[in-house]
Amino acid sequence: MLTTYLMCAAKPVITVNGIDVEIVRKDIKNLHLAVYPPDGHVRVAVPMHISDDNVRLAVVSKLSWIKRQKQEFEDQPRQTERQFISGECHFYQGKRYRLELVEHNKKPAIKLFKSGKLKMVVRPNSAIDVKEKILNEWYRQQLKQLVSELLEKWQPVVGKTADHWGIKKMKTKWGSCNIEQRRIWLNLELAKKPPECLEYILVHELVHLYERNHNDRFKMMLEKALPNWRARQRLLNSSPLAHENWDY
Repeated sequence: MLTTYLMCAAKPVITVNGIDVEIVRKDIKNLHLAVYPPDGHVRVAVPMHISDDNVRLAVVSKLSWIKRQKQEFEDQPRQTERQFISGECHFYQGKRYRLELVEHNKKPAIKLFKSGKLKMVVRPNSAIDVKEKILNEWYRQQLKQLVSELLEKWQPVVGKTADHWGIKKMKTKWGSCNIEQRRIWLNLELAKKPPECLEYILVHELVHLYERNHNDRFKMMLEKALPNWRARQRLLNSSPLAHENWDY
């Protein structure tokens, strides 16, 4: 089994059987291995005292799982880069909508139609990045309303309350939780995913207020709150990824 070591942008990386694994040392108790979208970047967070040899052994023991995760990301459909022209496809809550772009010298607006049309009103000659900003702000407002309603439903079920929460674009995660500050962040891209996926990620992050790591205790508590979480996870992982310049 071939294992090599290198440094990438000041971050230690080991290569095991042709797979690069970034090592992040933190003040944590347990080792945590993760594979991130869109191309299966592998990162392992480890306690400060764990040696590189022990990290390598942990990676080797999970090689089959890592390869499966990377293959899933490789097989996941990707959207082409959006041009924001009429007839183009955009998603909201897992449904596909056809964009109708209307240029008008008035306040930008977005409206959905049951026919499957997404009407976007923009000022004449608006640049692509301006149109994208308008759509993303609309996504943000919709998501805020949805999350507010879901928190009222799920916080009593989970038994934990987030003191703060917010929406932002995230490059490698669907959500994150700061246990000390009791703050939850949700990825803006979740506005495009089926509602049950948003619900799954929100419950997932609420459970993190009990348990930081994805260990057996975490999974047991998630299972208790949301018994079909694995089906929702599969649905999320099979939905099209946006065209992004992802980084880590």
